[in-house]
Amino acid sequence: MKRDTEQPVSMTPVIAAHARKSAANAPREWGADVKRILCIRLDNLGDVLMTTPALHALRNAQPGRHLTLLASRSGKAAAPFIDAIDDVIEYDAPWVKQDAPIDPLADLAMRARLDEARFDAAVIFSVYSQNPLPAAMLCHLAGIPLRLAHCRENPYGLLTDWVAESEPQLGTRHEVERQLALVAQVGARADDTRMRFNEQPADVASLAQKLLARGVDIDAPFIVVHPGATAESRRYPVERFAQVIAFLGEQLNVPVFVTGSASESTLCREACGASPHAIDLSGTVSLGELGALIRRARVLISNNSGPVHLASALGTPVVDLYALTNPQHMPWQTPHRVLYHDVPCRWCYRSVCPEGHHACLLGVPVQDVVDAALALLEAELPPINTTTQVF
Repeated sequence: MKRDTEQPVSMTPVIAAHARKSAANAPREWGADVKRILCIRLDNLGDVLMTTPALHALRNAQPGRHLTLLASRSGKAAAPFIDAIDDVIEYDAPWVKQDAPIDPLADLAMRARLDEARFDAAVIFSVYSQNPLPAAMLCHLAGIPLRLAHCRENPYGLLTDWVAESEPQLGTRHEVERQLALVAQVGARADDTRMRFNEQPADVASLAQKLLARGVDIDAPFIVVHPGATAESRRYPVERFAQVIAFLGEQLNVPVFVTGSASESTLCREACGASPHAIDLSGTVSLGELGALIRRARVLISNNSGPVHLASALGTPVVDLYALTNPQHMPWQTPHRVLYHDVPCRWCYRSVCPEGHHACLLGVPVQDVVDAALALLEAELPPINTTTQVF
């Protein structure tokens, strides 16, 4: 297992100039008159989950605040489980990667909808590789008077509250820290920095029935494995997942639930292999049920994808097979092991390995994954016999 953090470098003249400009127009504390806030987070489920500490800080900074989340289809799915969110609007923005057709009439309709909502302010949450200015323009045209975001370029009038972008030149922060720092600029500071995902009793009950139909008590020990990821570059080889599942299921004599979407059913079946302990749940559980499953798992083993962030929000130990596509999305405040093989091409931000070797994940042996899972199990629960070697 290796860890790597990018070291800060000296501030470039361009970054320094941006910092001086933004300091001259520094964000101010938003007062009691800022009640209705539009929170824009247009990427994926995990990104919304990593923003939850900032959302709670923003909502609690003043009494009576109402937060509306503007989110993608996958991000919107998280809203019912986040108590800081009062309302949600789905939007397939043309400046974000998505499969929906580009339709300018839909964008004009969204501008009109936001205008009618009469928001007092907007916060644009983004990673450093994303440009917030299209969202800022949308908010400007919708008449939202206060607009906050990190931005690399001088936004002039598009942002009323500009936080100069310093990443990655001055080092990178975890996504949770980045968004907490953003809202702190307008007086929203958090004592509790946990990620949130609220379990719902109906999901627990329905999950219990689904597990019982497969011969498993929801309160019995089990492991969860998630072999999928939206990007090919973030997927550990499925045949290696199958080896991990076969070994852990046999040694620990516990069920291993394999999760994924309906479109990942073939992948999940391959991960199950011939192991009698593997149970394929692909396409059969809702997001709420998946949260209930992960919360009760003794350990989650996953590519760096949405379930890792669910585990962080729910306090479940996680083995994170972390492709070095970007540095900001590691587990947060939960027991974890992050596994990768360091490579010169790290932080490529590519969906497909640009070098063709996929070494950042292929360099992680199956034995390391097994050892990491067993170490987390031993740390959390009474010792388990781990004397048997894998290969």
